[in-house]
Amino acid sequence: MSKPNIVLFLPDQHRGDVMGCAGNAAAITPHLDRLASRGVLFERCATNGPLCMPARASLMTGQHVNRHGVWGNNLLEADRGGPSHVRCIRDAGYHTAMFGKTHLYANHRNDGHTREHAWKLREWGYETVHELRDVVPTSRCTCHYADFLAARGRLRVYQDYARLWWTGAFRGAKPWEDPPSILPTEEHIDMYCATQAAQWIGSYQEDKPFYLQVCFTGPHTPFDAPPEYRARFAPEDVPAPILEAPTEPVSPQVRQMLAASRMDGITEILGRVMASHYYAKVSLIDDAVGLVTQALADAGLEDETWIIYTSDHGEMLGDHGLGQKKVFYEGALRVPLIVVPPGGTDGWHARGLSDHLDVTATLLEAADAGPLPDSPGRSLVPAVVGGSRAHPGKDVVFSEVEAYYAMARDDRYKMTIDARTGAAVELYDMQNDPLELENRVEEPGFRGLRQDMVNEYFGRLAIDRTKLDTYQRRVAAGGYRDTFMHDLRRQFDGVGST
Repeated sequence: MSKPNIVLFLPDQHRGDVMGCAGNAAAITPHLDRLASRGVLFERCATNGPLCMPARASLMTGQHVNRHGVWGNNLLEADRGGPSHVRCIRDAGYHTAMFGKTHLYANHRNDGHTREHAWKLREWGYETVHELRDVVPTSRCTCHYADFLAARGRLRVYQDYARLWWTGAFRGAKPWEDPPSILPTEEHIDMYCATQAAQWIGSYQEDKPFYLQVCFTGPHTPFDAPPEYRARFAPEDVPAPILEAPTEPVSPQVRQMLAASRMDGITEILGRVMASHYYAKVSLIDDAVGLVTQALADAGLEDETWIIYTSDHGEMLGDHGLGQKKVFYEGALRVPLIVVPPGGTDGWHARGLSDHLDVTATLLEAADAGPLPDSPGRSLVPAVVGGSRAHPGKDVVFSEVEAYYAMARDDRYKMTIDARTGAAVELYDMQNDPLELENRVEEPGFRGLRQDMVNEYFGRLAIDRTKLDTYQRRVAAGGYRDTFMHDLRRQFDGVGST
């Protein structure tokens, strides 16, 4: 086999500071720590869109959000005939496979089984497709995992948990009240995903190398690790959230998420309880990673494989009274990025700025597939294999998300604008204010810096107004009335029926 294999791990909502190798003494992530000891941990990697579909479309296409046009979830999708790093790697002689969640197309209406949508993913370039639903499969939006549980007589058990979680959320239950999984660990959706990928590796017999994506649905909410994982973490042992609420001026983006986060009433101990549940789920993901990497070792392929671990976006985890994502605070923006070359290297940490577009470029160079045209991504391969332990990084990284905000971050400053008007709404001095407590956007002393960042950075981003207008029109047309969430509400609570 002349070319190396490539394995990309892409969990959902893993924030970049919850790993032992990232300096977090409370995190229990031995498998990720081992990967970092054999590769490079890029400490300041940013998602190009702190929300599932925008981030995943950017990783797929190598484009900024305003170029592929997917500013939010479940309304529009990126052009499957456009740039695709998976297709390029396939055409470079690889067998392409994915197990888990993709969220590359809108989940809505009576979607049926994921196998009915496999053709969409094949248009992106995947050959083996084993797609799972986002978090909770329902009777009308189902997948291979639901088939697995049904065959074991356990599907109703899982749906009972879903009823408990969803109806609780609809009725005001707080994120720290998520119950643990009532399925055994080996039947948890993330362990199922890892098991399927590991079995595929063990049975792979083609002559060509493979590019495998393992896309866990966790540690996204619900924070439902099984009880034995929760038992690993005492709330008092995990870091407390940043309890300081955003100070004026509060951007409209942050104000919107404050209203939606269900974090009112959070205290230090409640925040630690929630964090302990999240850390438990990250630990579950870590064990799932270990299952797959052990399959590589058992097949004699570990030293012939590039291994990359990142996440689509982070999780606010109570910081500033926020949960989930869709903001540009570090908890949502910063994601893990570990890159291990075939055979490994002496592990080191890179401090330069990077983003998902760099991950795309790295995957392409690892496969000798050539770069995507007009992509601003920079391959990290030279830094990983060069032996210099140097990575200057980008001078600026960008991130964009609904409802139409764009962020630029350089080595010291982070600034957010309203993408529709160009008005600045946030400015943080990350050197002197790493917790992002003081929004300096209206301070006269920063007027020159604001203008410089608008002209230089956002001028370089050059937001595609046509794509932005197209997405705005789609939003104005209204959301789908029959989404998977409506189906859950109908099934479990008699709510949301049309």
